[in-house]
Amino acid sequence: VPYVGGEKMERIIMMYDDEQNPKHGDQLVKLNRVSGQIEGIKTMINEQRYCVDILNQLKAARAAIKSIEINILELHMKMCLEKSATSGDAVDLQQKINELCNLIKKF
Repeated sequence: VPYVGGEKMERIIMMYDDEQNPKHGDQLVKLNRVSGQIEGIKTMINEQRYCVDILNQLKAARAAIKSIEINILELHMKMCLEKSATSGDAVDLQQKINELCNLIKKF
């Protein structure tokens, strides 16, 4: 099985949906966990819990979201950017590079 970006091609193919966009379904578990953390933080605020405890939970939720962002960005680079780079379409590749540059500026 050929390798693309250090991963087996069949794993890469399985990560695409019908529209040729990467599947991010595995991030839903993590997002659901973050949602639970946010609900817990809301409860802490309603219960007037100690500020530092609330801030620690907010930091943990923010770190979890950042992890999800990084996972999706990494998958985008491994799949979408690499696909553009190997397609021979210079305009599409430049568009993907510009998108990444704009995203990185926002991080």
